[in-house]
Amino acid sequence: MKELLESTSAGVIRKMFEEGAALKRKYGEDNVFDFSIGNPDLEPPPEVLSALVAAAADKSHGCHGYMPNAGYLEARAAMAEKTAAEQGVPVSAENVVMSVGAAGALTTVMKAILNPGDEVVVPCPYFAEYGHYVRNHGGNLVCVRTKPDFSLDIAAIGGALTERTAAVLINSPNNPTGRIYTRQEVAELAGLLCGHGRKAGRTPWLVCDEPYRAITYGGAEVAPVFPAYKNAVVVTSFAKNLSIPGERIGYLCVNPAAEDGAELAAACILATRILGFVNAPALFQKVVARSWNAPCDYSLYERRCREIREVMDYAGLEYAVPEGAFYLFVKVPDGWNGDDMAFTEHLKRFNILCAPGSGFGGTGWFRISYCVSERTILNSRDAFYKAVHG
Repeated sequence: MKELLESTSAGVIRKMFEEGAALKRKYGEDNVFDFSIGNPDLEPPPEVLSALVAAAADKSHGCHGYMPNAGYLEARAAMAEKTAAEQGVPVSAENVVMSVGAAGALTTVMKAILNPGDEVVVPCPYFAEYGHYVRNHGGNLVCVRTKPDFSLDIAAIGGALTERTAAVLINSPNNPTGRIYTRQEVAELAGLLCGHGRKAGRTPWLVCDEPYRAITYGGAEVAPVFPAYKNAVVVTSFAKNLSIPGERIGYLCVNPAAEDGAELAAACILATRILGFVNAPALFQKVVARSWNAPCDYSLYERRCREIREVMDYAGLEYAVPEGAFYLFVKVPDGWNGDDMAFTEHLKRFNILCAPGSGFGGTGWFRISYCVSERTILNSRDAFYKAVHG
């Protein structure tokens, strides 16, 4: 733990978030450009707030008591309906375990599938916390480079698979790049994993982290994985699509066609107890069961994406064009030798806070989270220019 605490990349996003709050108190909200953390600033849809009011008004006996560790049956059934619509295959409540956010779902799955020394292969760049989730349960995170456009390099993933591979973990739309993996990529990955399973005698799980599934641009769609690969698990939350990250509500869903799928679901249910979650928050299980399909307008994120890209163009910075989520992955300018840690420290001199790419396995890049006010984006124009050009 001490080694993790002393690591330069440990918790770098959260540290910047806290530093941004301190700078705002010192210089004023309009003079600090904080792009450090993916904290949605859109308000939850009215249907979510109405469901919250109704759930909070419930005075029936036992409404605040324990429920089965997997969650309320009505919540699981609602999540099964949601997943079936997304994946295009029938899903039942028995395949679903409610969780404390997507992070809780991922940690639960890792507890259920990992033995000490097992490996989880992840394309990078990747969400910075994955390493912690895997190491917590004795596993090793194996990072595999993506192609230059951040699409999956299937051959590279194949080269990383071993007899100790327990899972491949993908995130689409990706944090930090905004890349969405295509149906063809998913199909090729599924074929690779099936072939590896036959040779190694152990079929890896394909764990799909999808909290940004609904936030896509230009008509892009996130490819379903259940029809392509039996041993697949979806983990997700309502933090981003319904803008309720602080409520910590999510779920995991095991493909009904999975080999040993019932055993995995049972192991995940047990893991919620072992890990101390016990169950997902009762109140918000009821809320999302009633409002998971509330209509949401993400056009504001798409507009902000255009605006922050215009700022980057003005400053002369290169970036990957995102297809979803609300992040822009930007290349460190020439003259910095790809040192993203040094460059993001330099940006602070201009009251700009961004997350260094090395924290995501993307050395030489930095991440901008543009789920912030348009005022922040537009007012950062000159600050970015001065930071790059002096």
